[in-house]
Amino acid sequence: MPPVGGPRGMGFLTEEEKKNRPKVTKSLLKRIFSYLKPYWKQMLLVLIAIIISSTLTLLPSVLTGKIIDEGLIGRSMRKLVFFIVLSLAVTLGANLIGVFENYLNSWIAQHITYDMRNKMYEHLQKMSQRFFTSNNQGDIITRMTSDISGVQQIITNTLTSILSNSITLIVALIVMFRQNWILAIVGILVVPLFAIPTRSAGKTRWSITKESQACSDEINGILNETMSVSGQLLVKLFGMEKTEYEKYEKVNHRMIKLNIREGMAGRWFRVALSTFSSIGPMLIYLAGGILMMHYDSDLTVGDITVLVALLGRMYGPVNQLLNIQVDWIRSMAMFTRIFEYFDMPVEIENAPDAITPEGTPEGEVEFRNVGFYYEKDRQILENINFSLESGKCIAVVGPSGSGKSTLVNLIPRLYDVTAGEVLFDGTDVRKLDLAYLRKHIGIVSQETYLFNGTIRENLLYAKPDATEEELIEACKQANIYEFIEKQETGLDTVVGNRGLKLSGGEKQRISIARVLLKDPALMIFDEATSALDSISEQKIQDAIEPLISSRTSILIAHRLSTILAADEILVIKDGVISERGTHSELVNRGGVYSELYKTQFSKAETGSDRFEYTEGED
Repeated sequence: MPPVGGPRGMGFLTEEEKKNRPKVTKSLLKRIFSYLKPYWKQMLLVLIAIIISSTLTLLPSVLTGKIIDEGLIGRSMRKLVFFIVLSLAVTLGANLIGVFENYLNSWIAQHITYDMRNKMYEHLQKMSQRFFTSNNQGDIITRMTSDISGVQQIITNTLTSILSNSITLIVALIVMFRQNWILAIVGILVVPLFAIPTRSAGKTRWSITKESQACSDEINGILNETMSVSGQLLVKLFGMEKTEYEKYEKVNHRMIKLNIREGMAGRWFRVALSTFSSIGPMLIYLAGGILMMHYDSDLTVGDITVLVALLGRMYGPVNQLLNIQVDWIRSMAMFTRIFEYFDMPVEIENAPDAITPEGTPEGEVEFRNVGFYYEKDRQILENINFSLESGKCIAVVGPSGSGKSTLVNLIPRLYDVTAGEVLFDGTDVRKLDLAYLRKHIGIVSQETYLFNGTIRENLLYAKPDATEEELIEACKQANIYEFIEKQETGLDTVVGNRGLKLSGGEKQRISIARVLLKDPALMIFDEATSALDSISEQKIQDAIEPLISSRTSILIAHRLSTILAADEILVIKDGVISERGTHSELVNRGGVYSELYKTQFSKAETGSDRFEYTEGED
């Protein structure tokens, strides 16, 4: 009987699967079997176990004939007991070998998925930031989890099913023809009839299940929207309780009707299946009776019973092999999806002769005719030229979307330039060892990310061997230690998923402390205070300002005082440096910066020094 779960279990391909049916090539199969190759010895054992198990599973059917002919009809108690015990022993042996086969299958499948997950994770870790910003996160997780987990099902189910069912059929046919070739042919002619009700009922239930799934999705959508805190509040405020109930009741009623139709489809399937399953044995009994009574005196009741039993054993394997094409296509499609990710080129990687300079880096940065785009028809940065000397500070300002964050992301090679070059201490960053480069660059971003753990664990992410004194000193410099001291468990306070147990300002200051533990040669502050209240902002600003004066730094500025502290200000507009200079020079020039100053820094004239324009994603 076909599974009732959903379309994927019905033995039929969806229209989308038919349309996107993978092209099975020799190279694809070779690549798939390359994952099996390290475990060829275990696979050989599985094959031997399947052969023995399939053969032993059919033996009780053969022994049934002996029990009838030599035990019951022959009236021999000794033979009756012997064949019964032998049949039980064979069944037990087949089951034990089956357990061993399942263990081996599971062991092989688990190790192959272990290898694939490790390889996939390692590969994805090497992908550039572009990959993660342009691909759906859910799709990435799906490839890592359910797709690779599906490989396990392919090995434990699809491959072994093909082997087991094929061997069972072959052995059954051999035994049947040895018993009586005429009755064997009668049995073979009947077997295809068994597949008719299965296929017909499968199509019906597949169609109904598709509707049920769509209906279920609609019900879940209503529940998710109206039972959430925000949704329920909206329903109450607009007095829509009755309308939402009527909508839910209508969909729920449709689901009930579909469930009844599906249940009845299953009932008619069982009626048809039972009828067709009875035809085969009846025909063998009829043909056997004719042979016994009129033509073949050597044919016994036991022989006929054996043939009927073996015919029953063939129904399952035949049906599964008829549907194996669907499983095979889906298996190939799954491998193709996984290999698509494996084949994605690594954009950002070490040069074969990557340089790891000795000595303490200065943190000097130079942009030479730098250009960058995500898509060729949309240039983000163009002809960017500037240099930052050791110990100096540059501020970068400009409207939202002008390319400020993209510019600083080119320094640690989160992206690679599409034109020109970025130099770190006089060396093109593409020639430097990636680990070395990123070790000496610290970035405090607008969106702070903390792992679900303690404050200590999040800090140690930057320097796993940091001492307690180093942790405390970093926290003091980041202006967060006073808060930590007030916590019952201090540095061992759990921050929650993405740091949700902390305020935005607390998270940001912890992220500053984490960067400080790296002791980077270059500090980059990318809108570090843009989304915070004035009190949190002031605390972070108090932590940032001393760092600016003591380290080489780049600021995507948000406060006027920060901009004034910079040695040079770069104004980015439409992907180019439209203006550069000190605050006073730019204000007097009457250009873009002057306009920003008049409109965005207006509160500075009344005692506030906050840069008021809203920053978004760059």
